[in-house]
Amino acid sequence: MARAIILLLDSFGVGGAPDAADFGDAGADTLGHIAEHCAAGLGDREGLRSGPLNLPNLTSLGLVQAARLATGQTPPGMDDSTLPIGRYACANEISHGKDTPSGHWEIAGVPVTFDWGYFPDEEECFPADLLAQIYEKAEIEGSLANCHASGTKVIADFGAEHIASGKPIFYTSADSVFQIAAHESHFGLERLYHLCEVVRGLVDSLNIGRVIARPFVGETPIDFERTGNRRDYSVLPPEPTLLDRACKAGRMVIAVGKISDIFAHRGISELRKANGNMALFNTTLEALDYAGDGDIVFTNFIDFDMLYGHRRDVAGYAAALEAFDTRLPEIARKLKREDLVVITADHGCDPTWRGNDHTRERVPVLCFGSGVTSGSAGIRETFADIGEGIAEHLGLEPGPHGRSFL
Repeated sequence: MARAIILLLDSFGVGGAPDAADFGDAGADTLGHIAEHCAAGLGDREGLRSGPLNLPNLTSLGLVQAARLATGQTPPGMDDSTLPIGRYACANEISHGKDTPSGHWEIAGVPVTFDWGYFPDEEECFPADLLAQIYEKAEIEGSLANCHASGTKVIADFGAEHIASGKPIFYTSADSVFQIAAHESHFGLERLYHLCEVVRGLVDSLNIGRVIARPFVGETPIDFERTGNRRDYSVLPPEPTLLDRACKAGRMVIAVGKISDIFAHRGISELRKANGNMALFNTTLEALDYAGDGDIVFTNFIDFDMLYGHRRDVAGYAAALEAFDTRLPEIARKLKREDLVVITADHGCDPTWRGNDHTRERVPVLCFGSGVTSGSAGIRETFADIGEGIAEHLGLEPGPHGRSFL
């Protein structure tokens, strides 16, 4: 039994989703296009990285083979001759959306089979009656932006006016989300969290997946910077997840990063926050020192999505992957006999794609541990197979969706 460690590389798709065209994403391939750009020298950045994408540890676990399962092609410049020492697969998403909660919940055994509510991509995207209710209940004088926007750009565009007026910045995206940016000191962090709680209660009837607090600091557009005090206010998963089953069985679920927020704090025994991929990696290692037999450590590495995918930064994404890959042996050295490590993703966010939205893609499933049989687990028909594999490994009761890939 031992433990299960889930390392989720937020947005690290491998292309090939059979329904990608339904989302306008036919041909999207996060890994493939990053590798292609790096092989052509287009992923170079002075002082950061250069050359073909170099992921020796992920490659040894079967990343290249998983990508070939997904698309039928080897990512350019990557070694396809290495015999994987881990178990590998790629997985289809069957949830209706390509958003963060849908991907995470499906990985934990609960696909989202309903349709989320969305705000239209119009100049004033939030309904006037909703805004009026927010202003009255939260006791604020108004809001800025109220549109579809990039999180960093909307702060640059409206941050100074926000500081001068005291009005929070409201914006959304192609996801089912209501985002609120506000200055940590001029507006107040706790005041921002309270405002998000008010909005969360008012958008439930619209079936909006998340309300996100986006605090920032700085005094001018030149030095405005988002902080690590982001908080997501999600709706509850529609059914008990793998995490609920683990807690019910008396196991500890240690959530690292934004995992607890995504599951609305249900099925979580302990929450550990950190800001940035390397800090999240350090916190994961600390959690492994603490986790006992039968426990789950679940980490979301957010930078791939937030800093590089949405910002369409190929070189930054490639460098972040290489930095993560370099540190994987540290996880291996912390493992106990029969521990299971699963490396996967929740959706794609191809940094070469149009716009700045997520992309509908298959995700890699890479597993290692002393008891793991190496080789292919094929193309999984749902992310829920990941959760069911972990449930089987930990001796937990099976869920109604998916089947084990082990």
